[in-house]
Amino acid sequence: MSLREEARAWLEESLGGEFAGARGLGGPGREHEGFEPRRAWERHLGKHGWTCLGWPRRYGGRAASIADQVAFHEEYARAGAPARLGLIGEGLIGPTILEYGTDAQKERFLPPIQRGEELWCQGYSEPEAGSDLANVQTRARLDGGDWVITGQKVWTSLAQWADWCFVLCRTEEGSRRHHGLSYLLVPMRQPGVEVRPIVQLTGTSEFNEVFFDGARTAAGNLLGAPGEGWRVAMATLGYERGVSTLGQQIGFGRELAEVVETARRTGAIDDPVLRDRLVRSWLELRIMRLNALRMLRPEAGPEVSIAKLYWSEWHRRLGELAQAVQGRAGLVAGADGELGELQRLYLFSRADTIYAGSSEIQRNLIAERTLGLPR
Repeated sequence: MSLREEARAWLEESLGGEFAGARGLGGPGREHEGFEPRRAWERHLGKHGWTCLGWPRRYGGRAASIADQVAFHEEYARAGAPARLGLIGEGLIGPTILEYGTDAQKERFLPPIQRGEELWCQGYSEPEAGSDLANVQTRARLDGGDWVITGQKVWTSLAQWADWCFVLCRTEEGSRRHHGLSYLLVPMRQPGVEVRPIVQLTGTSEFNEVFFDGARTAAGNLLGAPGEGWRVAMATLGYERGVSTLGQQIGFGRELAEVVETARRTGAIDDPVLRDRLVRSWLELRIMRLNALRMLRPEAGPEVSIAKLYWSEWHRRLGELAQAVQGRAGLVAGADGELGELQRLYLFSRADTIYAGSSEIQRNLIAERTLGLPR
């Protein structure tokens, strides 16, 4: 039996039994849904070996090929399984620890991620250091056997639930830009850490502000060498364009199908302009898949920015199309103030071209690093 077939059978069985009520929970604009069932689901995945598939077997992975990892993420999306809570740990900090961590750090942090027991968030962006990440001002100093952290992070996804945060901070006095930064692993549940939710257009709070006021982490929780934080942070960002994007596109296809069905129901499909936009969206989604597959090759470099730019711009246009096919009904929330799925798609997709590197920054990266154009 192939891994794809094994995953399909296991997901069908698991989502038809104890976790049937968790099917479809969470996702963009709905991260507030069903935290406890989704947390239990993370542990269920880990227990049965369906997390961290590409990791070495020593740390609970399957050493799975890229093709098998893609197959799992596609089957996961097709099954309508709950939105993952552990992807930041599994997809970002886990691979970074594998690359830069000491043996002690690997033994401490990787198993709880694989088992779904510890959740992570990412402490990169700040009020004055969003797309310009090198302007980080959060500071840390050594005090005996601890690093003491002071500063603020923002747009920190899932911080309200995270057990740990990987924090890029300035540890060398007087340093500027990419120099003097360090990469710390910081426990979230301690005095000196305050999480404040940020309310989005959808009325929910996926991300947060995080304030560090004398928060502490052990000196041994430095990943890489002091002052090497920029190199480690860039390695983490390289993992952000991983195999899960192929599963993401299954979700996009499901959204597009709902937009098309709504266009049929409202009669909007008879409008030749809207019909042309629907066809173009369908074609571009298939181009997105081919582009994502190309980016999975080992030698893929800075051109991975193309993938982020492409899917985020496409998804934002899909949100606009979702509103257009609803007509005036799309402008009004339900009697209880609840948003419909297509309304939520439109509002949440406005953020796609901003988070994880804005479209403007991605275009600069493509121009300078891939095409060799002047700054």
